Amino acid sequence: MRKIVFLLSLAVLISNHLPATSSSLIVPTEEPGKEVIRKAAEEFKALPKKERKYKLKQAKKTLKEYKKAKKAGAEPDTNTILLAILALLLPPLAVYLHQGTTNNKFWITTLLFLLGILGAFTIGWYLILASIVYALIVILGNN
Repeated sequence: MRKIVFLLSLAVLISNHLPATSSSLIVPTEEPGKEVIRKAAEEFKALPKKERKYKLKQAKKTLKEYKKAKKAGAEPDTNTILLAILALLLPPLAVYLHQGTTNNKFWITTLLFLLGILGAFTIGWYLILASIVYALIVILGNN
């Protein structure tokens, strides 16, 4: 439902503020209110079917271009840098914050880290190092 409302509001924003030939994206700085979304949805529903299809197609194209441009920017943001520093100190926490859930990557990092802490002095450091390297791969990797 959020996706539909977002696409509708994006289509209305594009149709009202940009010329038909422009492909730049205006990203709102704050979330629009319920009344604005309701009004945009009503305006969108009032459009003829062909124009609605065209506006949605245009909005999807613009969104795809925005994602491509964002992906192409190789500059790491502040969150990535902070997560990389946190991965050096507490790898499982860094992976959890990056992934947002307790998935397999989190459990692998946690297992390596705990076995490294509980392990003998000679092998323990290698397991802790392995958990740090794995956490950095997860955080700095593409997925």
